[in-house]
Amino acid sequence: MHGLDAHPVEIEVVFAGGLPQFQLVGLPSAAVRESRDRVRAALASTGIELPPGRITVNLAPAHLRKDATWLDLPIALALLAALGRLPPGALPGLPAVGELGLDGTLRPLRGALAVALACRRLGGSPLLLPAASAAEAACVPGIEAWGARDLREVLHHLEGSEPLAPTPAPDPGDGGGAAQTHDGGDLAEVRGQHAARRGLEIAAAGFHNLLMIGPPGCGKTMLARRLPAILPPLDPEERLEASAIHALAGLLDGGLLHQRPLRAPHHTASAAALIGGGNPVQPGEVTLARHGVLFLDELPEFPRDALEALRQPLEEGYVVIARCGDRLRLPAAGLVVAAMNPCPCGLHGDPQRCCTCPPGGPGRYRKRISGPWLDRMDLQVAVHRPGARALTDPATAESSAEVAVRVARAFARQRARNPGAVANSRLTAAQLRVVATLAPALEQRLVDAGERLLLSARALVRVQRVARTIADLAGNPAIETEHLDEALSLRLDGTSG
Repeated sequence: MHGLDAHPVEIEVVFAGGLPQFQLVGLPSAAVRESRDRVRAALASTGIELPPGRITVNLAPAHLRKDATWLDLPIALALLAALGRLPPGALPGLPAVGELGLDGTLRPLRGALAVALACRRLGGSPLLLPAASAAEAACVPGIEAWGARDLREVLHHLEGSEPLAPTPAPDPGDGGGAAQTHDGGDLAEVRGQHAARRGLEIAAAGFHNLLMIGPPGCGKTMLARRLPAILPPLDPEERLEASAIHALAGLLDGGLLHQRPLRAPHHTASAAALIGGGNPVQPGEVTLARHGVLFLDELPEFPRDALEALRQPLEEGYVVIARCGDRLRLPAAGLVVAAMNPCPCGLHGDPQRCCTCPPGGPGRYRKRISGPWLDRMDLQVAVHRPGARALTDPATAESSAEVAVRVARAFARQRARNPGAVANSRLTAAQLRVVATLAPALEQRLVDAGERLLLSARALVRVQRVARTIADLAGNPAIETEHLDEALSLRLDGTSG
């Protein structure tokens, strides 16, 4: 594994005379070097003893570090082929992965989806792997997964005496265990908060980053946790990529994700926890939220360095991690939602209650979030405390299912129109000039607003992207005045007061 991608490793074996020695070369990690003992014991359990002498196993390419214990099975098969225990031509071009127990059993592996995706990139050869992981690999279209329980079954399959049957792909509706358990409820449970609900709908339709600012208890977290329910469904490739990421992190118990992930790290999370790190590198929260939502509650309480580390992923859609001479590029979240109080006591700007912070406290609290970070929030929405009458209003609010229908239609319009079928939030300035052209009067209106409100060039581009999404929700082929005005108002609400 290199980051989130599996890379092919070719195994070469040489038997030579001399003192008995089993040597692994090709930059193996400590766990891979220990495979010598696992493979020797597994072969002995099947009645095969390695000959005395010097055994050299090369893991090519030699420049790529190998740290996966699932190389046990291909090493054992390469040794058997070198001993003449397998039919000629049985191994070349056959991908195989699996960690061996001392008794020859094949243990489940983490990352079967990533391996299967790599096999598909290489041409779709049948994949030999542990039976417990075969269903996960079979989820990848075009891949035939052969699952074996132990080394003896693998030998019988390759000899042709007892061929393994391909593992059937699981039902697409099946979930994936722990990664699927979040249930944020329904938008119908949210009373009042019409502006915040509108901001949530626009964010979902165009995958725009959203910042909600309001007093404690006004419903910011409640709204954010209902966002995945109105997002457009995952397409097959998004589902595979998101599921592979969760499987590598140990968060998927087989199958595939059936809804977009929601990651909500605690505000004590470090920069490495958010963007990824470790040795070997593990995906951070921003990568685990790929094609889903990264929710940052109590935003000013996050460490400053952790938030600043998110600036590049928010802009580019990926994160680059350099560790020990290695450089990895990992995908980032599709949508970031943040929530914060207006001040430490949470009452600044409340029309009915007085702020108890010392003079300058609200300003210092807001300054914990840098201007460049705020500039990357497409939507900045003020969330006000709902009154008691609104909370007891018997009128039924729109449900998540009803809002999701409008969002799905708007998202479908974007995919059919935008280059590369990207969401509106990922349109470049050049693409905006083609798919979100403003009439001369509207363009002047945007320029005037930028000069009057001192908006940065990035902010102006993001306003135009949001206006394009609002027009898509309305079913309009062109951006109108009301769409641009609403985009500007949603940009400014969160910064007022």
